[in-house]
Amino acid sequence: MKQCIENPNDVDWTKFWAEKLSKKVDKDWDKAAPGFFKRTKKEDYYNALFDRLILDENDTVLDVGCGEGSVTIPIAKKVKKVIGIDSSPKMLEYLEKRARDEDASNIETILKPIEEISYDEIGDVDVVVCSRSLNGIIPIEDVLCELNRIAKKYVFITIFGPENKKIEKDFDEELGIKTEDFPDYNYFFNILFNMGIYANIERFDLQNYRKYSSIEEAMDNGKFRLDLYSDSEKELLKDYLKRILTYDEESEKYYTIKDKADWIIIWWCNKNKKN
Repeated sequence: MKQCIENPNDVDWTKFWAEKLSKKVDKDWDKAAPGFFKRTKKEDYYNALFDRLILDENDTVLDVGCGEGSVTIPIAKKVKKVIGIDSSPKMLEYLEKRARDEDASNIETILKPIEEISYDEIGDVDVVVCSRSLNGIIPIEDVLCELNRIAKKYVFITIFGPENKKIEKDFDEELGIKTEDFPDYNYFFNILFNMGIYANIERFDLQNYRKYSSIEEAMDNGKFRLDLYSDSEKELLKDYLKRILTYDEESEKYYTIKDKADWIIIWWCNKNKKN
């Protein structure tokens, strides 16, 4: 007999979040860094994100899981200072190279896992941005508590939407394996609610589907976990992509309309915060 819950606020969403991630296999971000650096380009995700960020030229910003700087650099051009934190030395190396190339001298980097972020180390900043970086964090409530303490004004977070990873899930189904399953965004929203944080939530209306110059580029785009596939599975992936992708002679690119990003932005105002 199922147990009835009288008060939905009594649901331990943090526990459910951790259970969803219990079998997560971490990616080697140092190994992935060159591909991310090479692939980074302007897309409608970034336009949607930057349209919603509330930034002032005198702000300090903490970019959580900054990676190779695809979000960090544009933000740095709008604010006084950006602190980028990431667990991958290679990602930070590419970020620092990009900062030099674009003459962005107002960026500081910290090599540290997101799970170890603390107010005692970072102190106060005006705005915290977590772009596509918290989906796989297991001690999520602890991290959110620290980020909420750090931000004097706003926290902006993007996480997976309900239709993300369409073609990856279809391929894994063909292989007979289960796609790496991240918690849904409703877990995240309810964790915040139970923490007393009443956040805004919006789904990005992203229209652009991804395009690739070759089948090999479509394979090695950071979405498929090639590090977990055997050689035979990689060959099956190549055949799968040849089957589902259409070649557009005008753009000379491969695409499928199913291969479109789906992201949710969750944000809240912290103007009256007292530490």
